[in-house]
Amino acid sequence: MKKFAVVAAIAAGVVTLAGCAGTGNDSLRSETEATVSTKIVDGKTTKAEIRGMFGSPMKTEFTDSGLEIWRYELTKVHADAVSYIPVVNLLGSSASGKKKELVVLFTPDNIVKRYSMSESDVSHKTGIFN
Repeated sequence: MKKFAVVAAIAAGVVTLAGCAGTGNDSLRSETEATVSTKIVDGKTTKAEIRGMFGSPMKTEFTDSGLEIWRYELTKVHADAVSYIPVVNLLGSSASGKKKELVVLFTPDNIVKRYSMSESDVSHKTGIFN
């Protein structure tokens, strides 16, 4: 019976160690506000150049006046230390990480009018950690 408990604990640990997750556009992985500012120039960079650098947007929207907005997002989270504690992790989980978002507004001529790059902390808690 003791062997089974050890094997179960190891299996649970292996599953928990794979506690990293990411969603969104991977082209933002190494981007920061500073690196994006060297790539995008208001009034100069084209829609085709944006697509070449970052791929297709995650979302496309339009302003009331018909200007097109492209949104790129990347969220990367990892399990917090408390999620690795045996038994405690059965009562809930806790994960934290970063979210990056690039928003690009285009003119009717498909030129960047304005853009914004941001990075923020994110967390997700369940069970007793909520």
